[in-house]
Amino acid sequence: MANQRSFSLEFKRQAVQELLSGEGTAAQICRRYNIGSSLLYHWKKQYLRGKFDNEPDEGVALKDRVEKLERLVGKLTLENEFLKKGLQTSLSQSQRNGRSSPDAKASSRISARDAGL
Repeated sequence: MANQRSFSLEFKRQAVQELLSGEGTAAQICRRYNIGSSLLYHWKKQYLRGKFDNEPDEGVALKDRVEKLERLVGKLTLENEFLKKGLQTSLSQSQRNGRSSPDAKASSRISARDAGL
């Protein structure tokens, strides 16, 4: 098994800056520094996020924020759907078992309407 190489921040920054400035193509830079293209693009993503002691790109920062918010919306949507199904199952089981009292039926109708069922 080969030893894993480690690169300094300055080395990474230099390779990425060459790519961004257009001094060479990604393939040329990878050959010059003996690195893989996926590693170079990984460094580029980190560089744009400000991980190499540089100022992050504002557009990238906004994109990261949007991605995080989209993941949160997706998670909350899944949780909401799960809870709706659980409420619907619970209401239908209680109605089948005849366990609901008049007060419970009224509150379950309100709960079902509030949940969008």
